[in-house]
Amino acid sequence: MGITFKIKQYIKMYIQNRYLPAIYRRYSADSVDEDKIIFADMHSDGLPSSMQAVYDELVKRGTSPIIYCRDFGNMSLIEKISFMRDFMKEYATAGYVYICSYFLPVSSCDKREETIVVQLWHSGGLLKRMGLDTEDDIPKGYRGNVTANYNLVTVSAPICIPVWERALGLPDGITKALGLPRTDKYYDDAWNRHCRELFEAVYPEAAGRRVAIYTPSFSGNASSPICRGLDAGIDRVFDNQEDWYLIIRPHPHLRRKYPEYFDKRSEKLTNDMLLPVADLMITDYSSILFDYSIYKKPFILFCPDIEDYIRDRGFYVNLDEFPYPVVRTTDELMTVVGSLEQHTEELEEFFERYMGSCDGHATDRVLEEVRCIRGIKDGRYND
Repeated sequence: MGITFKIKQYIKMYIQNRYLPAIYRRYSADSVDEDKIIFADMHSDGLPSSMQAVYDELVKRGTSPIIYCRDFGNMSLIEKISFMRDFMKEYATAGYVYICSYFLPVSSCDKREETIVVQLWHSGGLLKRMGLDTEDDIPKGYRGNVTANYNLVTVSAPICIPVWERALGLPDGITKALGLPRTDKYYDDAWNRHCRELFEAVYPEAAGRRVAIYTPSFSGNASSPICRGLDAGIDRVFDNQEDWYLIIRPHPHLRRKYPEYFDKRSEKLTNDMLLPVADLMITDYSSILFDYSIYKKPFILFCPDIEDYIRDRGFYVNLDEFPYPVVRTTDELMTVVGSLEQHTEELEEFFERYMGSCDGHATDRVLEEVRCIRGIKDGRYND
């Protein structure tokens, strides 16, 4: 662990444990405004897709949420501190705060009881270890609770609950399998039709061919990510596969290393919009696999570095029990692509196990649960 990394952790701990709580206390004199709703994130410039469905529904119901979303990877330290300071001023009197990943300001202080914090976690299913289960997320030397103050955490299926509770250090009872609101759109026929029409316009050269999407995650950490699949030359696997059309969409953390895959077409047709169109997904450790499972279509795990990944980070599941294979080389991948079969029953079981609560109605369930939490806090009825 380098000296620069340690310095960054000390700065982060000071900001979380000293500076931000002081700001919060200073602005807590006013009463909580139950009509103030904040959506906050530090990984995206603009509202992340994981929060869009809830935001849209709240707007439809006549509310005016405040958006505090910036990509910290594109900001200076001064800009980050300014952003967090402004957020804390609003947080001090907010009725509701929605987040979808780690967001340190929310957990930096003892929040007011009247404020409800909802964690709409950005990934479904169970795959790679996270949180307290790996130093890639929370180093052992870090002092501060990065997941404090949550009132509700929603997950994609009951099997996820004990893992989330342990990995994020959550109290019993607040993690619930209500489904992921962002997956509701996958059940919308009009949205699926729009995605297909847009795909035909953006990728006319794919007409008449089967579509494969490669959506890798990354190894290492966010500051120095790597992708062994891209380095291995996955694109060459499809050079002589004339009936297939390959689209490569890496994790956003890989943008600087592989800018060629983040073109204007990727802005017009986001990764989730490719899911209704794809005939095959190839990924490694990306949780988008579980969103894709809603469509009950084939996938392949292409993991050239799987032994290293198991040693350095590890998994919650045995990947060999998934309904499609794990391959390590481009030669293996070429063979598997050439002999794909449809395992309908196994795909249905896979979906039910890891995404069974994502049935197109997650947004309504989450907002109803939030309404119940508010009712309990206000004493309108008992838990």
